[in-house]
Amino acid sequence: MVAVSSPTIEGGRPTRDDPNFRAGRQPPRAGRRAFFRLLPIVPSILLLALFMAGPVIWAVVISFTDTALTGRSAREPQWVGLDNYVELVTDRDFPVSLVLTVVFVLGSAVIGQNLVGLGLALLMAKANRTVRGIVGTTVVAAWVLPEIVAAFAAYAYFADDGTLNQLLGAIGIDGANWLYDFPMLAVILANVWRGTAFSMLVYEAALNDVPPEITEAAIVDGASGAKRLWWVTIPMIRPSIATNLMLITLQTLAVFTLIWVMTKGGPGMASSTLPVFAYQEAFKFQQIGYGSAIAVVMIVVGAVFSIAYIRMLRPERRS
Repeated sequence: MVAVSSPTIEGGRPTRDDPNFRAGRQPPRAGRRAFFRLLPIVPSILLLALFMAGPVIWAVVISFTDTALTGRSAREPQWVGLDNYVELVTDRDFPVSLVLTVVFVLGSAVIGQNLVGLGLALLMAKANRTVRGIVGTTVVAAWVLPEIVAAFAAYAYFADDGTLNQLLGAIGIDGANWLYDFPMLAVILANVWRGTAFSMLVYEAALNDVPPEITEAAIVDGASGAKRLWWVTIPMIRPSIATNLMLITLQTLAVFTLIWVMTKGGPGMASSTLPVFAYQEAFKFQQIGYGSAIAVVMIVVGAVFSIAYIRMLRPERRS
């Protein structure tokens, strides 16, 4: 018996003469394997679509209506198109809230949590076990607290008769009314205290992945600690920096409970970020459609930050 070789099969693999290959399709068996591999994650995809994409789509749709909590608009909301967005642009409180949101994100996430977390991670890498245990426990304790508990703790610390002013009074310094005179500074510092642990843990893991032989080579070349950090360590952990910045920025952009408990967005609009502004318009003034338009703007702001961080994750092109 003479074996007849197939012109489309070589070593059990399809060749360019295989119709499936020419059509850009995988063989049916490979397609079935891929289907069965993806099948277990289908429930997760459906849950994400239901509980994440669903509310976002609902908010976008509602933002084009005059939906309210009471009255005719509650029973029969009408389609108003871009009226809510036009009103938002002409609302003198909106640009104030938008600027405060950017200041809050930059101050407490991009600068505060990011730099303090990196500094603590570097300290933990050099410190002994006792110092690592004390620092790690102290920082992580604030992070694991429920947000409402952390918010009341921060309020008690920055209140006019709170812990901070009592400590300042003990050394003869008259403290300010932080929540009234410097509300944004108070909520920024509180959010840095609350969320720095996440950045510290991310950077601690990233620093552990830096090959020690590269650091040793830099030491042999005479690079100081600052130069090793800037020219060796930071470039090697750049993906972790971008990922951490994206996560803490999106988390900080959505902070509501901390600000609401400490200042309720006041005094006036002095600490009213977009989440607080949206809540007040939607539930205090009962304009759900208008509040949803503010929420959509928050999504856009988050997308702008995310795109910037995703560009940081792209590998550098070498000429």
